Amino acid sequence: MTPENRKERANGIGFAIGAYILWGMLPVYWKLLQHVPALEILAHRIIWSFIFLLILLIVTGKLRSFLSEAREISKQPRKMASIFVAAIILNINWLIYIWAVNENHIVQTSLGYYINPLVSVLLGIAFLHERLSLWQLMAFFLAVVGVLCLTFQYGAFPWVALSLAITFGVYGLFKKVVNVGAITGLTLETMITCVFALVYLVYVNNAGNGAFQFSMSTTTLMLMGAGAVTATPLLLFAAGAKRLPLYIIGFIQYLSPTMALLLGVFVYHEPFTSGHFMSFGIIWTGLIIFSLSRTAFMVVMEEAVLKKIHANRLSS
Repeated sequence: MTPENRKERANGIGFAIGAYILWGMLPVYWKLLQHVPALEILAHRIIWSFIFLLILLIVTGKLRSFLSEAREISKQPRKMASIFVAAIILNINWLIYIWAVNENHIVQTSLGYYINPLVSVLLGIAFLHERLSLWQLMAFFLAVVGVLCLTFQYGAFPWVALSLAITFGVYGLFKKVVNVGAITGLTLETMITCVFALVYLVYVNNAGNGAFQFSMSTTTLMLMGAGAVTATPLLLFAAGAKRLPLYIIGFIQYLSPTMALLLGVFVYHEPFTSGHFMSFGIIWTGLIIFSLSRTAFMVVMEEAVLKKIHANRLSS
């Protein structure tokens, strides 16, 4: 590896870690807006994300290329329909996450993003005809066991975790199929849903229930800041993903749910019993296997195991 490549990889790791640290800290931000209804926070998040991205495109001189790309996409009904559906799914994911954080379910949100990579693999098999390796199959089985353990121990299905994992997994699937750049995609998605968000906020403010005031109050500034805290980690992630192989991103991505878990347990004092630890431990074991499955060593190991199984079948 050349010194230039090493520098690029180091920069990529820095960008990716920065993105996942910011995502891991998001519960703190939404907790500070706990007095605002989740749907109202979502509406502001959509609008201010769109405004932030628009300003970014203008400042970086990429507005013209964005408009050109948007015009091309608008001529492709299937692509536009996919972006519209992706926008709706992303907003559902955002709404569930904001609601869950402010209703003291941060531990469940961390579980959702732990199992999200496994859900994405399953969706890839179902819709993109990708193959599941032996180690990935084992990892998925362990994740299912972990979720079932939580369900049986507490008599409640972890719907928050699974809803977050599925919606973000489906969103990722649409993004892969549409194949639009990160900034372009998110700008279009927020632009599409901006109309609905504006209509809702006008209705709320006319009813006298709106949290946003035309003043420099803390709540107003934080609602406006929702755009920056949404778009910044995404931009850092895009910069990191360009410079790093997938397996490194695969390891770094667990930083975010780990931070959320620690915040939920040690800062916001959500329950985390021995039963939780056992279930999470099973899932963590699956994730270690899943992450290692992308390395050359595990590929060689899998080939050796499959050869042995094949040889045993022939001998019998």
